[in-house]
Amino acid sequence: MLYLMISRQQKFIGYLDRALDRIKNRTYGICKLTGDPIPKERLEAVPHTETTVKAKLDQKKLNRLKK
Repeated sequence: MLYLMISRQQKFIGYLDRALDRIKNRTYGICKLTGDPIPKERLEAVPHTETTVKAKLDQKKLNRLKK
């Protein structure tokens, strides 16, 4: 149980580190899949997000089709 909590925290820290890198590179708030701006509401809800909701859903749909 403790291992799972530590693993989850490490994963989250990785997300935050990548978000900080995107801030430094001035790409924070830009979808990595489409290049479109990520809406402010999404960034407030999930500050470490790398994609728009639409891009995320499209990606999931493609992954399901590949299986």
